[in-house]
Amino acid sequence: MPRHVLLLLAALVLGLHGLILVGLPLGDQDRGRAQTLAFHTRMVEPPPPAPAPEPAPEVTARPAPPPRPARKSRPRPRPAPPPEAPKPQPEPQPEPQPLPPAPAAMAGDASPPEPTDTTADTAEPSPDVAAPDAATAQADATTPEPAPEPATAAPAAPEAAAPPPADAPPSESAGVEIRPPGAAGAVADTTPPPVRLPPSTRLTFDATGEVKRFHYSAGAELVWRQEGERYEARQQIKAFLLGSRSQTSVGQITPQGLRPERFGDKARSERAAHFDFDRHEVIFSANTPRATIGEGAQDRLSVFIQLGAMLAAAPERYPVGTQITLTTVGPRRADRWTFTVDGPETLELPAGSTPALKLQRVPRADQHYEQKAELWLGTQLGYLPVRIRLSQANGDFVDLQLSGHEPP
Repeated sequence: MPRHVLLLLAALVLGLHGLILVGLPLGDQDRGRAQTLAFHTRMVEPPPPAPAPEPAPEVTARPAPPPRPARKSRPRPRPAPPPEAPKPQPEPQPEPQPLPPAPAAMAGDASPPEPTDTTADTAEPSPDVAAPDAATAQADATTPEPAPEPATAAPAAPEAAAPPPADAPPSESAGVEIRPPGAAGAVADTTPPPVRLPPSTRLTFDATGEVKRFHYSAGAELVWRQEGERYEARQQIKAFLLGSRSQTSVGQITPQGLRPERFGDKARSERAAHFDFDRHEVIFSANTPRATIGEGAQDRLSVFIQLGAMLAAAPERYPVGTQITLTTVGPRRADRWTFTVDGPETLELPAGSTPALKLQRVPRADQHYEQKAELWLGTQLGYLPVRIRLSQANGDFVDLQLSGHEPP
């Protein structure tokens, strides 16, 4: 670019700068003029100062109240014990008189059975049984304290304990007890009786019954087998529309008769009882508490075979009125059963005219829903059962009558 042009441009620029500088305010010269072209930070007015906060009113602290003195707890006076009443002098008690033996008792369930369950129960030779009725032991009387003896006196000899009443209910651990007829209060004979077991046999029965006014018919059988020192018994009953029920008993044969090892009762499911004669107890299934037993204990099926074996060995030992008591074990409990000999009869059964010996168990009058059991043992059939009849207090019953027999 030519030099003179550059010089001209530079002069123009310098001139413009001079004009700008001439228009700006300088110092105090332009304090009275209106300032419109320039802006600087001194033109912004600062905000007014914030008002000082008012002092808070003084709070005068109240003096704390003086601590209250602790109250002294006074012990409550204990009530004085009542004066002891003078001990009454006991009157002399008369000696208890022996009572005649009560009839055999037979206890059933606490409520009337339902149709299915009742039919199942009819398959059992007998229901749950309570201990036989007996006179209640005399209550213990309060005796006065003996006067202190002088130091020089010799100590008195201890009195012998009084024997238990003869008609007191025996415990489950007792053995077989036989009471002769008419022996009121007599001590029962506990000597193991002789036995004679029947040969192996299969018995069939015609069963009729009634449950809540519903009449039914059924078939039943009892199979008895003995092989050397072992035995097995099985009983089953079947009813149309009512189902079936079976019982089994297995164990040993000893000189005293049957010694069960296991008893089973099966309807919808099976419940069992296991015998442990070494420990004198029976163990039940389904966590049922154990029971104490003694020698000669039977189950609900073997008891009828054992009774027949006792009567077959010595029939003259059991006249009319004789009572036979022994421990009988069911699927849930053990009880003392007492059978009374009623005497010989001739039955007209589906199998024909059959001579038999009748035994029965009668319920106690103070027990509800107990059952009455009647049992006939065939005297010409090894004293095996030929008829069994169970009766409920509400009128329900089942009657099994022999229709045939053969080797198993």
